[in-house]
Amino acid sequence: MEQVTNETLGAFLEENPPIARKIVDKLIQAAAARDAARKARELTRRKTSLDSASLPGKLADCSMKDPESCEIYIVEGDSAGGSAKQGRDSRYQAILPLRGKILNVEKARIDKILANEEIRTLITALGCGVGQEFSASKSRYHKIIIMTDADVDGSHIRTLLLTFFFRYMRELIDFGYLYIAQPPLFRIKKGKSETYVYSMDERDKILKKMPKAGVTVQRYKGLGEMNPDQLWNTTMDPEKRTLLKVALDDAAEADHLFSVLMGSDTGPRSEFIKENALYVRNLDV
Repeated sequence: MEQVTNETLGAFLEENPPIARKIVDKLIQAAAARDAARKARELTRRKTSLDSASLPGKLADCSMKDPESCEIYIVEGDSAGGSAKQGRDSRYQAILPLRGKILNVEKARIDKILANEEIRTLITALGCGVGQEFSASKSRYHKIIIMTDADVDGSHIRTLLLTFFFRYMRELIDFGYLYIAQPPLFRIKKGKSETYVYSMDERDKILKKMPKAGVTVQRYKGLGEMNPDQLWNTTMDPEKRTLLKVALDDAAEADHLFSVLMGSDTGPRSEFIKENALYVRNLDV
């Protein structure tokens, strides 16, 4: 029976290459899924939040261990990471610098996602797993703060991170753990007096009230341009900073937008851009 089945099936597959190709693709995907599940288990094998042996080397962790009191800043690049590490309160603030842009998870299979070094680093640092191994209750931090540069690249990195959290760690959003930092766009200085402003409208209103002589305006394109004290005073000090909490008002609409804006199909994305181009307020070119 085995011999007859093999011969008949072999002949069928040789005569129907498209079907044979689909079967092989399914087998490859199943193998990749099994490998991804194994990698996910490996990333979550920290027995307690006190076990720091498996934490990524680039993570500057905080000394406190109570997740409710701890927060982590996910920052763009080593330059910003350096300023954030020097300016933070190391008792409860952890810093995780990421190198460049993470993988767009909307276009990738789970095995490719878990093979990405920056995503693996992020998963390991948070400690709450991914996929079937994920549990928001295991998160090592109850404030996860995305802090990127105030330019196009920074916006793209923030969007890629939001896509990852929405697709693979959505419970963190549901629990209210995910935030976006609001660093200043400008520093207005006159003599020894300086003011930080967070929008162009705010900048224009302040400048109208000031005499022009002796006034300098610095546009912050990157967090690395700020020294540690400035970053702490404007963006990281809980008494002074502004954080935007990421929340889902309409999960179905969010799912649709992530598919349109981050997916492989360019048609719907082009239509979205055409329909909404006139609503753009801050375009950095």
